[in-house]
Parts: sequence; C-alpha cells; structure tokens
Amino acid sequence: MIYFDQVSKLYTGGHTALDKVTLSIAPKEFVSIVGHSGAGKTTLIKMLLAEDIPTQGGVFFESSDIHGFRRPQLNSFRRRIGTVFQDFRLLPNKTAYENIAFAMEAAGKSDEEIASDVPHVLELVDLGDKMWNFPHELSGGEKQRVAIARAIVNQPDIIIADEPTGNLDPINTFEIVQILKKINDLGTMVILTTHNKGVVDSVGGRVITMDSGRVIRDDKKGKYAL
Repeated sequence: MIYFDQVSKLYTGGHTALDKVTLSIAPKEFVSIVGHSGAGKTTLIKMLLAEDIPTQGGVFFESSDIHGFRRPQLNSFRRRIGTVFQDFRLLPNKTAYENIAFAMEAAGKSDEEIASDVPHVLELVDLGDKMWNFPHELSGGEKQRVAIARAIVNQPDIIIADEPTGNLDPINTFEIVQILKKINDLGTMVILTTHNKGVVDSVGGRVITMDSGRVIRDDKKGKYAL
C-alpha cells in the first residue's frame, strides 16, 4: 500500500508543485495519473522515489514514512520499484541482454540467476530474438520493451512508468500498454503517468487527474477527462 498524506511541495520562488495531495494506491492496482504539463505528475513520482522531500505531509509505503528511511532502508525500498522512462535510459555500449543483466548485477544477483532470468524477461516482452542487439540496432518500441524488461527482472512490487509512450508511434504505444497490463495481471502494481488520452482509455482502470499540483478527479474506472 502506498499512501500520500496531505503532501505539498513548494519550490523556491513560491511555485507550488503539489498542493495537499492525499491518495492511496493498493497492491496489484493499475493507476493512470494524468494531467497537462506542470500538473504535478513528475513531482509526485519524485516523492514516491524519495528523490525529493515534501515541504509538508508524508509518503508512506506499508505504513513506513519513506522520507524517514536511513540510506540502507532507502536502498532496500528502491529495489522494490522498477522504473520505466520516456527516454529509455539504456546503456548504449551494452546489448539488450547486458542492459538487463547490469540491473541484476547491481541488485546482487548471481551469474546463474542472470543467465536464467534475462532470457525469460526478454521473451515476456517479445524480444527473445533481439537479445544481443545494441540499442542503436533497435526501434523506439523495442528500446522501451528492453527498458520494461530491465524494470521487471528483479521482480519489484511496483512499476513506475513515467510517460513511457511519449516517444513512440501509435502501434508501439499500444504494444507497450499491453505489456504493462500483462505485468499488472501477474500481480505487480503499475503506476503510469501520461497525457496520452488513447493510452488512458485503453487501460480502462483507475484514473487520477491532476491540475496545478492538486488531485481534481479520482475515478475507479475512469477515462481521460481533461
């Protein structure tokens, strides 16, 4: 369970990025967070990753305030989250296999686990035949699928997909959404931020709408309403 309790974030100059945001996200839930640029979506994600600190309020994971974690606790918490970004963030000098293996090495996994799990997650995202390709040899959609495989290979409790289809065409966008839904069906919480109406409507789950740092709608079976 994730719980944002009256979270506000004020930046220098008086800009309010978040304004008393209160919401909870249950385990295994698929939530789309929508809003125009500057609505507060990215700041909300930074709060959850403890990359930024609230000016007021708290962010809780399983009843613990994540901003009160010491470094070892924070590292352990972050290992329970897989993150997918709009710009892929793959290492250009490593193959698809090596990019995913690198994430497992960082988590302390053994060579045997890496050899077993990397091919499995590449098959899960339909890239078993691209295992030894470098990023420059992959399409945008394929790069994003490698990024998703890297995010899920350590079996996190939460996947955060921050505008994951922003650089993709409609066909690849559809494929990425289907993969995220498949991951959610397997029991992983998925938090998706997007301003793409088609993506939100195709997911068909809970939609949280933000505007000027505030939650203005929270629909259990929502559609894109901006």
